[in-house]
Amino acid sequence: MAERVAAGRPTGSLRRVLLPLALAQFICSFAGSNMNVMINDISEDLDTTVQGVQTAITLFLLVMAALMIPGGKLTDRWGRKRCFTIGLTVYGIGALMSALSPGLGLLILGNSIFEGVGTALLIPPVYILTTMLFDETTSRARAFGAISGMGGIGAAAGPLLGGLITTAISWRAAFAFQAMVVAIIVLLSRRIQDPVPADPTRPFDTGGAILSAAGLVCLVMGILQADNNLWLMAILMTLGALLLLWFFRHVRAKERRGEEPLLSTSLFRNRTSNLGLVTQNIQWLILIGSAFVVSAYLQVVRGYNAIQTGVIFTAATAGILISSLAAERLAKKHPQRSLIVAGFITTLCGIVLLLAMVKGSPSAWAFAPGLLLVGLGVGVMLTPSVNLVQSSFPDEQQGEISGLSRSVSNLGSSLGTAVAGTILVAGLVSWSYGLAMISLALVGTIGLVAALFLPANPVAEGVVGSPD
Repeated sequence: MAERVAAGRPTGSLRRVLLPLALAQFICSFAGSNMNVMINDISEDLDTTVQGVQTAITLFLLVMAALMIPGGKLTDRWGRKRCFTIGLTVYGIGALMSALSPGLGLLILGNSIFEGVGTALLIPPVYILTTMLFDETTSRARAFGAISGMGGIGAAAGPLLGGLITTAISWRAAFAFQAMVVAIIVLLSRRIQDPVPADPTRPFDTGGAILSAAGLVCLVMGILQADNNLWLMAILMTLGALLLLWFFRHVRAKERRGEEPLLSTSLFRNRTSNLGLVTQNIQWLILIGSAFVVSAYLQVVRGYNAIQTGVIFTAATAGILISSLAAERLAKKHPQRSLIVAGFITTLCGIVLLLAMVKGSPSAWAFAPGLLLVGLGVGVMLTPSVNLVQSSFPDEQQGEISGLSRSVSNLGSSLGTAVAGTILVAGLVSWSYGLAMISLALVGTIGLVAALFLPANPVAEGVVGSPD
């Protein structure tokens, strides 16, 4: 399965390879949002608090973000297919541990650590293999559209499927469902082969991996302390900033010595890619942040159960599904910058509607229009943002940029839960919900500004594969 697409639509064998890759992105995104509707069920069953469940959700997203760059780098040394398979195995073990967990500690170990590590190993190969195998512009855009769309659908459908499973069986069955899907992906991925052989002699920057992961963990954990310990928050965030500064000095020192660092500084010299990474981060921050805020508010403040909360999120799922199905047609008619800008504007309109619901109708269905617009907006943005970043670099840098891209996206997810979630959990009343949504709107405005600075013609900026 080392063939590549030459032109037009991919061959049947490549389409069969795309299926397990897209399913892998779906289940990882599903895992990042499905626990939102289980907050009450898990906290009651495990005798913990809403803050405890929030910590488990945030740690899962954070572990992914912290280890995605090392995971992308390991694909060169171990091989993309091998990393993919190992990641699926670790993820599956974590899902089963979570399903059987008697307390919050084992749930964090299984869900936050094992599933997080597994995701960090399996997701970079998804984007690297797609970039390498689909090297024709239209087919690559279509492949990224399928994968990004499945990721967005997984994140948006997580509350609905999680709510259905939790209400019909239990929250533990939702983790068993994840393990089952992972087993199916392993079977479907048997046809996948690396287009480039692994290089076991490729050096791995262990020191850089530790510094980058520790810095990101300290930053996000510091944010989580905002509602109960401001001194600890300041200490952790300062420590995180210092560790990341140490990491970049470490990278520069290795490059000056002619050694290969964990992350090349050349990745940050591409203006289009840098802006694309900012938009990716904010897209996932808004999607996951709004999902957590609305889910927690509906369950804790308004008293809705898992299935009621999940059904309400069908609006966001429908929005992402509609925009994902239209991704190819939109890419042919509009520049990628225009799609990203339009996506942010639509998403911000959705947040405004969600914000208006605080003093609006008491019906939970009043949240549906806002969730629909958020889903539509994020769905429109996902594919062009990923394609801009991945296509900005040649094959030999795909391991690095894929890890960086996925790390930035998952950092956005963890920040969405940490920042907006912490504001909400601090009060869990109408005013804290409103403040959390305002914070998401402000961040979304930053994303819109970054999108406006994207070049109208990415090809002129050195981006390969733009549909403009």
